[in-house]
Amino acid sequence: MSTESTKPAPSQEAIVAQFQQLRNDQRNLANNLNTLEMDLREHKTVIETLKLADPDRKCFRLIGGVLCERTVKEVLPQLVENQDFIAQTITLITEDLSKKGTELNKFKEEHNIKIRGEHLGAEGGKDAETSGSKSENRNVLVSN
Repeated sequence: MSTESTKPAPSQEAIVAQFQQLRNDQRNLANNLNTLEMDLREHKTVIETLKLADPDRKCFRLIGGVLCERTVKEVLPQLVENQDFIAQTITLITEDLSKKGTELNKFKEEHNIKIRGEHLGAEGGKDAETSGSKSENRNVLVSN
């Protein structure tokens, strides 16, 4: 019956699992950012098109899976508002992504994690061309 007041050091597997979770979080943020940027481009295209249309012309808008008939003058302000909201969200997610990257780098340095193939650079590229085994080891997680 020994009682220790200090926490035991996390195992290598736990450290690797936590690192992989951080990488997955970063990937998810990047995917969300990509999706929002595509939505923003679509909104810009639709807004530009509707600005040229007659304000009393009817148009259709998909809201929650339901196609609603409206007029251009009703839809255009809503689209501009959505566009602004998407732009603000993109800014927030970009900040979160950079924070997650900083957190990931700090975790890597703290636990001395190296990823094979990460620092290939110019000489690594030449080696990879000459030996096929180098390219097989790319992006393998190594923890010391």
